[in-house]
Amino acid sequence: MSGKQGQNLDRKKFFSDPVLVTTIAVLIAFLTLFILYPLAILLVDSFITEEGVSLGVFKRIMGMPNFRRAITNTLKVGFLVGITSALLGLLFAYVEVYVKLRTRFMEGLFRVVSMLPVVSPPFVLSLSMIMLFGKSGIITRYLLHIYDNSVYGFWGIAIVQTLTFFPVCYMMMKGLLKNIDPSLEEAARDMGASRWKVFMTVTLPLVLPGLGNAFLVTFIESIADFANPMIIGGSYDTLATTIYLQITGAYDKAGASAMAVVLLCITLIMFIVQKYWLEAKSTATLSGKASRQRMLITDRSVTLPLTLLCSLIAMFVLLMYACVPFGALFRTWGYDFHLTTKWFQQVFVRYKGLKAFRDSFVLSLIASPITALLSMIISYLVVKRNFRSKGFIEAVSMLAMAVPGTVLGIGYIRGFSAGVFRTGFLQGLYGTGAILVIVFIVRSLPTGTRSGISALRQIDKSIEESAYDMGADSLKVFMTVTLPLIKDSFLSGLVTAFVRSITAISAIILLVTPQFLLITVQINEFAEKGAYGIACAFATILIIITYASVLLMNVVIKYFGTSRYTNE
Repeated sequence: MSGKQGQNLDRKKFFSDPVLVTTIAVLIAFLTLFILYPLAILLVDSFITEEGVSLGVFKRIMGMPNFRRAITNTLKVGFLVGITSALLGLLFAYVEVYVKLRTRFMEGLFRVVSMLPVVSPPFVLSLSMIMLFGKSGIITRYLLHIYDNSVYGFWGIAIVQTLTFFPVCYMMMKGLLKNIDPSLEEAARDMGASRWKVFMTVTLPLVLPGLGNAFLVTFIESIADFANPMIIGGSYDTLATTIYLQITGAYDKAGASAMAVVLLCITLIMFIVQKYWLEAKSTATLSGKASRQRMLITDRSVTLPLTLLCSLIAMFVLLMYACVPFGALFRTWGYDFHLTTKWFQQVFVRYKGLKAFRDSFVLSLIASPITALLSMIISYLVVKRNFRSKGFIEAVSMLAMAVPGTVLGIGYIRGFSAGVFRTGFLQGLYGTGAILVIVFIVRSLPTGTRSGISALRQIDKSIEESAYDMGADSLKVFMTVTLPLIKDSFLSGLVTAFVRSITAISAIILLVTPQFLLITVQINEFAEKGAYGIACAFATILIIITYASVLLMNVVIKYFGTSRYTNE
C-alpha cells in the first residue's frame, strides 16, 4: 500500500468516527472562543482606532511616566525573584537529595513548605509580611522597637514573591537532581575533586538548563502576579496593577488593552524560550533513572550549615503562614493580643461570608470536573490520535499558561461586553457565573493537560488497539480503557483545578459582579482597607478548605488509584 493510500485510509477511518470528529470540533471552538478570541480583541483594541490601524494607543501609553515606571519595576522584581527563587529551590532540592538528613522532621518540614503555597491564596504572605514587619508588626514594633518600618514597595514584593514561588523551583529541581546518575559525580570524587569542585564542574552543568527553566517559570509568575503587588506594593507600580487601575480607575479600556498586550508579549517570549528551548535542553542533558543508590553526604562540615540554613528558611516560611490564623484570633493586631472569635463571627454575620464561601465553592466545584475531563481529552487526542489540528489544540491549550490573569480578564471584558458578540448567548455570558467558571477552566487547563500527557505516554498503544479491534469507538475506548488507566492524573487534575479556582484572584477580580461574592476578592478588599482581622479570618477558612481537598485527593488516590491494581 502506498503512502498516499495509507493517508486516505487513515482519513476515512478518522471521519468514520463521529464522536471523535465532534469532540475535536467542540474543542477547537472552545479554545478559539475563550483563549484566542479575547487575546485577538486586545490586539484589535490596541491597534485599531477611529482613524484606522494605528500605533497611537501604544505611543500614548508609552508617554505615560507611570507606565514606563511600571515596566521597569516589573522587570526588576521579576529578575530578582526569578534568580533568588531558582537558587533557593536548588538549595532545598540539593539538601533533600544529596544530604543525609538526621531526622524525619526535616523531610516533613520540606514537604509542608512545598505544599503550603499550593493550598493557600496567592497573597497570604503579603498579609503576614505586613503583620510581622509593618509599623504595627510584632517583630519590628515589639521585638526590635522599630516604629516607622515600611514593608511596602520593591523589597516587600520581592521577598513575598520569592517565598511564595521558590517551592515550585524546589519541586522542579528535586526531580532533576534525582535523575542524575551518581556514578558521574563519584568518578570525579575518585579522581580527587572536592565536593565543591564536583558540584561546580559536574552537578551544576547538568542541572543548569533546568535551573534556567525554573528561573523563567518563576519570572513569568512574578511579572504576572497581581495580588501581592496590589496588597504590599504601595506606590510601587507593576504592570499587572497598572493595567487593573487603568481600567477600573481611569476607565481607559483602549489604554488598558495596549498595556495588557505589552505584558502578554513579555510573558509569551519567556514562555516560548522556557517551553521550546530550555525544556528540550533539560531532557537531553539529564540521564534516565540512577543506576544505583546515591551515597548521601554525611560530613558534618557540609550537612550542618546546609540543613541549618534550610531549616531557618523553612521555619520562617511556616511562621509567615502561621500569622494568618493568629491574625484572625487576635482582637486588634499590633495593639490588643487578647484571643477572640469575633472576626470569624463577623465573617458570617456581617460580611456575608456564607454566601462568599458558597459562591466560591460551587463555581469551583462546577469548573474542576469539567477542567479535569477536558484536560484528559486533550491529552488523549495529543498523545494517542493523529489529525491535522492536533498541534493547534496542544499549543492553544498550553497558551493559557503564559497569559497573565489580568490580561485574560481585560480580554474577557472587551470580548464579551463590547466585542464581536454584541447580542446573543455569548453576550449574555458577561457578568454571569458562567464566565467565571470558564475563566477557572481556562486558567487550570494547562496544568491538567501536562499531567495527562505525561501519564498517557506511559501507556502502551496495544492496550487501546485491542479495544478498537473489537469494534469499540473512540468514546468507548476513552471511557472504558484510557480514563481508568490515568485515574490518578484525572483525580489529581480535578483537585488541582478546584484549588486553583477557589484561590484565583487576578482574572476574576475584573469579571466578578455584585451578584457573586468570592472569597479571594473579599480577602483582597479587606486587606486593602487594612482590616487584617477579617482578611485573615477569610484566608484561614479558605486554607482549611483547600488543604482538606488535597488530603481528600490523597486518600482517594491511595484507595482507588491505579497502582493497587497494577501487576508487577
